[in-house]
Amino acid sequence: MLPNQDQISGKWKEIKGELRKTWGEITDDEFERTKGDVESISGLIQQKYGTSKESLGSKVSDIFRSYSEKRENVASDIKEKLKQ
Repeated sequence: MLPNQDQISGKWKEIKGELRKTWGEITDDEFERTKGDVESISGLIQQKYGTSKESLGSKVSDIFRSYSEKRENVASDIKEKLKQ
């Protein structure tokens, strides 16, 4: 499951940094114009790199999903500690 827009907004700088590591030719300003939308990001990458949108969509989604999972793991750890 992909994170929702609030989760994306909260982690956008980190997510954008990870996207820049993978696709370094895309500027911060270009990523900012996508407003964190997976489809827009995939289209931007496709335009810059000429790769298929399908393969990009899954790679971008994986990056977003990894941040969602990290957040969920931290929340779970905090809940466990509070129970103790």
